[in-house]
Amino acid sequence: MDLLGGMSRDELSIFSWIAVAVFALVAGVLRPRRLHWTALGSVLLFAALNAGAGIYVLNHFDDSRWSAGGKPPLSAPSFSGTPLVGKYLGPLDSALDGVVGGVNEFLAFKQALPIALDFFVVSGWALLVSFPLVILAAGIGYAVAKRRTADFEKYRATVDLLKEELEQIKRQISSGDFVYKALPAEDGVADVGSVLTRGG
Repeated sequence: MDLLGGMSRDELSIFSWIAVAVFALVAGVLRPRRLHWTALGSVLLFAALNAGAGIYVLNHFDDSRWSAGGKPPLSAPSFSGTPLVGKYLGPLDSALDGVVGGVNEFLAFKQALPIALDFFVVSGWALLVSFPLVILAAGIGYAVAKRRTADFEKYRATVDLLKEELEQIKRQISSGDFVYKALPAEDGVADVGSVLTRGG
């Protein structure tokens, strides 16, 4: 089934813009932190859609949608109805039909070719725009990846530091240093109690 069969040249062009706008909107909502890749993908999609439209026009070059002013195709005259000699001119009718059919195909291709080239040109411009976008998106992606790597290194360094401190605390507890360090505070409490007892 030809889904594009009812679309004119202008409608094919508008369809490309609408499809790209929908893609950009959906991708922007789903992946808001990757707008640079969304922009690049939108431009590449636009180039692909226009190239596809140009190929479609060439594959259907004999469609009346591409004819200028809707001119009817040429028709060959018939000689088979000529009195007396008409029955001998039947092969000539077939030959003329073949020639006129070839001319009609050539004229249809000639009319469809500029339309297809317009789509190809738009696709080419979109590809040209995509080159700086590729560099920009790659640069932004590299910067984001570098920042994430730095954040991960900081996180890992913090985790290693906490592990080391935990091991030190474990060693202090096992050796009793942690307990002895807490004893002066207990002695201080006892001394204060004895002073209060004597004072009483």
